[in-house]
Amino acid sequence: MGNRLQGWRRLGWHERASFTGFALLLAPMHILLATAGYARTRHWLERLSNGQTQRQPTSGERDQARKLAEFASMAGRHGLVDATCLRQSLLVYFLLRRKGLAPKLIIGVRRRDEVFDAHAWVELDGIALGQAELAHAPLPEPVMQRGEA
Repeated sequence: MGNRLQGWRRLGWHERASFTGFALLLAPMHILLATAGYARTRHWLERLSNGQTQRQPTSGERDQARKLAEFASMAGRHGLVDATCLRQSLLVYFLLRRKGLAPKLIIGVRRRDEVFDAHAWVELDGIALGQAELAHAPLPEPVMQRGEA
């Protein structure tokens, strides 16, 4: 507990606000994903963030996006709910789209010692946000038919 408090104290007020915002937003994301499923959740998030023209980021926006992914990861580990990488990635994806950027939500898989493992992350401008090293092979994105979700 002491290490967490020390880490919290090292954050600036803006970083604390970002962490708190993510911690609060991951709980409804968890509920939405659990009740509506992945396809509907993604569809709704894309519709809610569809108002902006999707564009490539500036270098400053890429740095901000990396920070968003870091805070989502911290809030996923230490927030109100133990949010998986999919919940974190959906939230980052949604927030970047709301800013008018063109992120890609990636789901990847790998098999290690007969164990199947899946992972989700967000890419922006070809860069995997908040990922030190990826060992997962991206799945092809499904084509949704009109009226699905």
